[in-house]
Amino acid sequence: MAKVDNEIKGRLALITGASGGIGAACARDLWTQGASLALTCFKNRASVDSLVSELTSSGKGASDDDSREISVHIVDTGSAQDIERLFEELKHSHKQSGPDILVSNAGYGKRIPNILDIELDEFDYTLNINLRASFLLTKLSIPHMEAQHWGRVIFISSIAAIGGGINGCHYAASKAGLTGMMRNLAAKQAGSGITVNDIAPAMIGETGMIPDERAVRGTPGDVNNIPVGRLGTPQECANVVTMLCKTGYMTGQSILLSGGLK
Repeated sequence: MAKVDNEIKGRLALITGASGGIGAACARDLWTQGASLALTCFKNRASVDSLVSELTSSGKGASDDDSREISVHIVDTGSAQDIERLFEELKHSHKQSGPDILVSNAGYGKRIPNILDIELDEFDYTLNINLRASFLLTKLSIPHMEAQHWGRVIFISSIAAIGGGINGCHYAASKAGLTGMMRNLAAKQAGSGITVNDIAPAMIGETGMIPDERAVRGTPGDVNNIPVGRLGTPQECANVVTMLCKTGYMTGQSILLSGGLK
């Protein structure tokens, strides 16, 4: 029987969109597990720097031989050139050509419910950020993962990929494409020791995507619409990400994290 290796300690995790919300929560959790981090943001560098200060001063997950490192990278995930530059920076910052763990979290979702109001440029931009970026990040990550016969790829998708959601069809299409790509890659990379999964959250607070729990009845943030009676938290998303990193027997799965919404 092959040796089971679900160790996160000593791995490098690349997390896109780490300035707050789900990305920052994932960074905290994986740091606690002993991983080094490469964190990206586009505009909010100050928030990521604050997160780095928090993590490096906490000592969580540290040991006497602690050699973990954190790097911060300014990346427009809509730019292929920026993503390619990111991987060159990883070679200098972490001395490896790619991450062991990829959490493709950076996303975009302008709420335009009516297809008649969705311009072609808006459709293209949404798919570029939510789908093409994950494709390129994964493509550049796979060679390193294959070389060590170990890797974890996790896409942050959405309930919109499953049930259409409350946003426009452009957003639903971008997230459904992400799930389709995940399932294809999971089957093809399983023999290389690489797992590929996605998380499909809905109604997560503290992300800026929806109002908080004080939202009035009838709005998208109305907790009366959620069977468990509250919004989800970024930490709960991070819990699932860490579980996927530590569970090499799970691949090709889209995990709905929605408080009972379908």
